[in-house]
Amino acid sequence: MNRPPLLALALAALSGAATPPAPAAESAPNFDRVPGVVIDHSPASSGLYIGSPSLATLPNGHYVASHDFFGPKSTEFKCARTAVFGSRDRGQSWRPISEINGAFWSSLFVHRGALHLLGPDRHHGNIVIRRSTDGGHTWTEPRDAATGLLRDNGEYHCAPVPVLEHHGRLWRAFEWRHPPAGWGIHYRAGMLSAPVDADLLNAAQWTASNFLPSSRAWNHGDMGAWLEGNAVAAPDGALLNILRVQTRSPDEKAALVRISPDGHTATFDPATGFVDFPGGAKKFTIRFDPRSHGYWALATIVHPHHRAPNPGGIRNTLALTASPDLLRWTVRCILLHHPDVARHGFQYVDWLFDGDDLIAACRTAFDDGLGGAHNNHDANFLTFHRFTNFRAKTMADSTPVPHPPGPDPTRLHPKSDQRPPIVD
Repeated sequence: MNRPPLLALALAALSGAATPPAPAAESAPNFDRVPGVVIDHSPASSGLYIGSPSLATLPNGHYVASHDFFGPKSTEFKCARTAVFGSRDRGQSWRPISEINGAFWSSLFVHRGALHLLGPDRHHGNIVIRRSTDGGHTWTEPRDAATGLLRDNGEYHCAPVPVLEHHGRLWRAFEWRHPPAGWGIHYRAGMLSAPVDADLLNAAQWTASNFLPSSRAWNHGDMGAWLEGNAVAAPDGALLNILRVQTRSPDEKAALVRISPDGHTATFDPATGFVDFPGGAKKFTIRFDPRSHGYWALATIVHPHHRAPNPGGIRNTLALTASPDLLRWTVRCILLHHPDVARHGFQYVDWLFDGDDLIAACRTAFDDGLGGAHNNHDANFLTFHRFTNFRAKTMADSTPVPHPPGPDPTRLHPKSDQRPPIVD
């Protein structure tokens, strides 16, 4: 059941022609076909696109979700804006509870009973953390190193990736852009960590690893960038940073960086550190499930119907994937799909275990009665989803995936011998 948007944004003048061309203009919002529950909507005409979904469950069982705004009318490069929403009925309905100026690509998480928000303050900004003791209605302000300004040298990148508690520390992956030019190829992979009993607003309590650069020569010369890493504990107890890999080939990969137990040292072996990973060219979230003793991910895969070069730009299929060891990944079930790859997308999903279910917040590009999304990347919805009895799901439970109409999908993407476009 879809709910009306709860943080309505005024329509603004169209900010340039959409690519590909938008369908004929419509006059009234219509969310009837949007999958899941609509948490928020921002029409393409506003020039404000919905990014960076994050999700947390409070100790009282209420849910909190957040997203930021990017696009030509946003303030992402100066002081980014994040909207926060709450649900008291297990995701059936949502209401806005706060807005934060100076938060981008940020993760919600609960620690020691308090809600936190951790990420940069803007596009390629400083790392900041905020705390809320009233469920996200009010937040601390990161003014200095004692109140949440964790790194002030700028150029940090990430996505709303997990904050993991492991071996007495909290771990959270970041990338640092050095030199500070371009998008993606200069990202260096690193990890921040702090003791579980630390004052998380105190920058002195946090340790940063070295930040590793990547090489165009890796992965047989098919290495556009690595980014948006996940802190994950391996079966042997080692701490890994598992990163998205931007490739030309449709055979998607992830990169496994090892982090020393003290959090100071990150290492990577390009000969052994890449694994096949469905959806690895887009942001994904991995979590370990103690009940099944395995790893699960919600990933934006490329369905065989749409297989084409530069898979990072194909975002119309969301899948449940699983692995026993972080090395071998299989698609268990297709959860969301739309046959159009150009203007529909299910991406950047953050999710949590909820008993036998998974709950998820998704950056969704979909029809809205107002001309739809600008494109598959520039999403117009934040949506909530509950995937029931996920451990028992198989491909037989998948949503239908019809053969796509129209031209060969490879024509929508650059030739395989070109560098992939870097898109977040």
